[in-house]
Amino acid sequence: KNFKKDGKPYNIYTDGLKIYTTIDSRMQQYAEESVYGHVAKFLQPAFNKANRNKKNAPFSGSLTLSQVRSILNRNMFQSERYRNMKAAGASDAEIRAAFNRPVDMTIFTYHGDIDTVMTPMDSIKYYKGFLRAGFMSMDPKTGAVKAYVGGLDYNHFMYDMVTGGRRQVGSTIKPFLYALAMENGFSPCDLVPNVQKTYMVAGRAWTPRNASHARYGQMVTLKWGLAQSNNWISAYLMSKLNPQQFVSTLHEFGIDNPDIHPSMSLCLGPCDVSVAEMVSAYSTFANHGIRTAPMFVSRIEDNEGNVIASFQPRMNEVISVESANKMLVLLQGVVDGGTASRLRYKYHMEGEICGKTGTTNKNSDAWFMGFTPQLVTGIWVGGEDRDIHFDNISMGQGATMALPIWAYFMKKIYRDKSLNYSSNATFELPDGFDPCSKQDADNDEFQIDEVYE
Repeated sequence: KNFKKDGKPYNIYTDGLKIYTTIDSRMQQYAEESVYGHVAKFLQPAFNKANRNKKNAPFSGSLTLSQVRSILNRNMFQSERYRNMKAAGASDAEIRAAFNRPVDMTIFTYHGDIDTVMTPMDSIKYYKGFLRAGFMSMDPKTGAVKAYVGGLDYNHFMYDMVTGGRRQVGSTIKPFLYALAMENGFSPCDLVPNVQKTYMVAGRAWTPRNASHARYGQMVTLKWGLAQSNNWISAYLMSKLNPQQFVSTLHEFGIDNPDIHPSMSLCLGPCDVSVAEMVSAYSTFANHGIRTAPMFVSRIEDNEGNVIASFQPRMNEVISVESANKMLVLLQGVVDGGTASRLRYKYHMEGEICGKTGTTNKNSDAWFMGFTPQLVTGIWVGGEDRDIHFDNISMGQGATMALPIWAYFMKKIYRDKSLNYSSNATFELPDGFDPCSKQDADNDEFQIDEVYE
């Protein structure tokens, strides 16, 4: 869009341009340390130990050997080695034989690269065993992205899990459903039945499951339902709303996946969304109803210091201020007495915090979306393939896989006084605002994050 004085386009490598990013180098360092510290030093050793006696490792024990072989073959076809041999005229039989022949190679470990002898097919399986992660943190008011971790090691895992990859979001989709409900006249203190029901979806019966039966058969508040990530209550809400309207709402929140289709089950998060889209969407709650798109570059100067381009945040109103205020109450409830309550009792996080955990079927995807008045952060952790995951939910849930990264990051942020972030910051709700002040339905018992079904 911009050209030099002589009318020629700029060469970003040779024309001396200065490109100013929004990334804060201190916060970037804290983000990388937090992701690495939790995934590489805690989750990965635990995952390796869990896979020690599994013949299909690192894949789920529920897969057959033929299914594992099919996945590995698909990755063989996608590899550079395969493409080079194919281009050189090698037959399929020759290529397959080469992939099963031991060769000298250097492989990645968290203790440094090592030289070894391994078949190329075994190396594919070896790299599958590393858990992956994506992390992004931004200022909800300006959209300035302060920290961005697309993966744990760029040299060996170049795929960007922040903007490049999309994974199923599970329960982290529920706040958008609740926001739609608030827009349609619901309140956090509305009572709803906590029971399992069967719904007819496209002529077929659908019965959502719930990992917890706490308070079954009771009337509970929507605040309690979101805090405990209750699937039955999400399905109840969806039955009272319009699935097509929910899809439109998701798009207004900045979720651009065109393959999201209206259905009852959409309320439990089976759709694929990127970390960047989720962070932008959650900025709506922190920003009192206004969604802010991520901004990575603030300005560009030429070699003489003249500003040739400057950038402003792109915003759009998604929900009303009143609905956003209600959502702040709901999402603080997740931290103060719900699936993210370990932020309080284990990590001793103080101040006003909103959050939502997410875990998909079989623990394939673990999420945590956490925000304060000053920062919105999204984290995804999982395997390269959906069939690579912890088989037990105590380790595989979002509260174990992703939430601790947020806690470690924010503790580092608060300790660095030069950053001017404070746990004393408030969401600036109206004085005395508490739509559930007369309800006594909160339950501080910790629940596991519900997986969708």
